[in-house]
Amino acid sequence: MNSLMHRSGGIALGMAIALGVAGCAVGPNYQPPTPKLPESYGQPTTRPLTADIARWWETFNDPTLESLIHRGIESNLDLQLAEARIRESRAARGVARADYWPTVDANASYSRNSRSNNINSFAGSSTGGAGASPGFGPRETDFFQVGFDSTWELDVFGSVRRSVEAAEADIEASLEDRRDVLITLLGDVAQNYIVLRGRQRQLDITQANLKSQQETLALTQARFRAGLVGELDVARAQALVASTASTIPSREQDVQQAIHRISVLLGEQPQALAAELQATGPIPSGVGVVPTGLPSDLLRRRPDIRRAERQLAAQTARIGVATADLFPRFSLTGSLGLQSQKFTNLFESNSLFWGIGPGVTWNIFNAGKVRSNIEIQNARQQQALVQYQQAVLSSLEEVDNALVAYDREQSRRVSLAQAVDANRRAVDLANQLYTRGLVDFLNVQESQRSLLISEDALAQSDALVSSDLVALYKALGGGWEELEANANAKDANAKENAKTQ
Repeated sequence: MNSLMHRSGGIALGMAIALGVAGCAVGPNYQPPTPKLPESYGQPTTRPLTADIARWWETFNDPTLESLIHRGIESNLDLQLAEARIRESRAARGVARADYWPTVDANASYSRNSRSNNINSFAGSSTGGAGASPGFGPRETDFFQVGFDSTWELDVFGSVRRSVEAAEADIEASLEDRRDVLITLLGDVAQNYIVLRGRQRQLDITQANLKSQQETLALTQARFRAGLVGELDVARAQALVASTASTIPSREQDVQQAIHRISVLLGEQPQALAAELQATGPIPSGVGVVPTGLPSDLLRRRPDIRRAERQLAAQTARIGVATADLFPRFSLTGSLGLQSQKFTNLFESNSLFWGIGPGVTWNIFNAGKVRSNIEIQNARQQQALVQYQQAVLSSLEEVDNALVAYDREQSRRVSLAQAVDANRRAVDLANQLYTRGLVDFLNVQESQRSLLISEDALAQSDALVSSDLVALYKALGGGWEELEANANAKDANAKENAKTQ
């Protein structure tokens, strides 16, 4: 048996080496695209670069925000989904790699057979007893068999190699997808937290203005009772108070909905963070300078671009998989086992049987099916290339839009702050003049309404400045590097601790 195994192994190895040396991977070899990029972004900036976009959330100097972000990374469901897809891609690579090796099937069978009476009659009368017939042996027989069957398709034209290339690129694409989900999560947590703080400030402003307006109403009612003003002033004061009070429920609704959104982003029930976030806090304010770098940095930093490039690489490899179907397939088949009519001598050397041989199959006619499949894969590659180009252009657009929005909103905020200061002076002057009877209540009403509007707009602008800054960090693709490095270090430490235990 040993000589047999050596002989069959030598045949298989020799054929594999001969065909492997002659073999090649058909289909195009992948070349990464080189998109044309501008030398700088559309929004000019001459300020020095100070912030580290790898940890951009730290520039807001808000411990609550940092805590929410880290908790989101631990428990966000979208991240867990992306991680499951990574595991799926890695398993798919194992499936593709398995085709490099032969398949071996173990089998065992038993059967009991009985020939027909017609065969016995044809052979003449039995002389060997009821169970035998002349020239045929026993009429009833047992058959035992155990063994192995093996098939090995040799990867002569690189179909398996291209499949593995595609699977490797798919893994890398899924890794980039997780990074993209992470960046989206960081931005969503930060922006919703900023929205929450902005809505809380707007609610506080509305409540403070309502209190001031109620005091003015009380003053107007007192002056009316003293006969100093008419009932029209009281009605106007009451209308202003009621109008301001009507906005409070919607402000409270906005606060609650922002808390719900943050809770769900952290993988919690909507009300899970109500006690933690209900108290009013300041609107996070980040640094005013962002290290935008060069547009070419986006190709290295933005996961959506990197993912699109890996998807293009995977699809290019699949053209080779389809092209290999134009060529013949070479395989080795073999079997080795034991056969016997008696179980007692099944495992003797005389029961051994074996077979080995090469095979070739070539689909020479399929009505154009293979070439149509190649055309499909080529078309998909073109789609992947266009999607990559779209990802590059979209990233440039997002950065330019974020730069413009951040810059313009800062200018708008300066004007709104000036308007708030002016309106506060106007309210003080109007109240003083009204108390002295020099102006009617319409001036007080208009100045108080203008103050509320300008303070509310300033609170919105404060939140928008910070939100636009987050959008800029997100557009630049910042945030995944530091967190991924920490995660890798954590995994390495865990493995090292497992080894020492």
